Amino acid sequence: MNLGAIVKELDLKVLSGRDRLDAEVTGGYVGDLLSDVMANSKEGDVWLTRQIHQNIVAVASLKDHAGVIIIQGAEPAADTLEKARKEGIPIMVSAMPGFETIGRVFNMITAKKSLEASDR
Repeated sequence: MNLGAIVKELDLKVLSGRDRLDAEVTGGYVGDLLSDVMANSKEGDVWLTRQIHQNIVAVASLKDHAGVIIIQGAEPAADTLEKARKEGIPIMVSAMPGFETIGRVFNMITAKKSLEASDR
């Protein structure tokens, strides 16, 4: 499943990295504690957070995340968007709360994996 499909299905507002929406999403991670995200998230994850500061870009880049979804309609700081654009990190905003957003992302990824498994 690619990031663009998630953007479309969840009606996310794309603030940076529009040219990288074809990135493959292999999982998701929810967390606001940067050290936890660095220790436990995986390459290809879409990361959901309420954090808006520029350190989210550094973590997403370090972990090679597919993108970052900021929940609850929070807007990232200007320096966060500037850094995200420079590093090519997709930053999207969901108006929904985190629980609903990750539930919908999880369902999309699970459905895609089930479909792929049945095609084998």
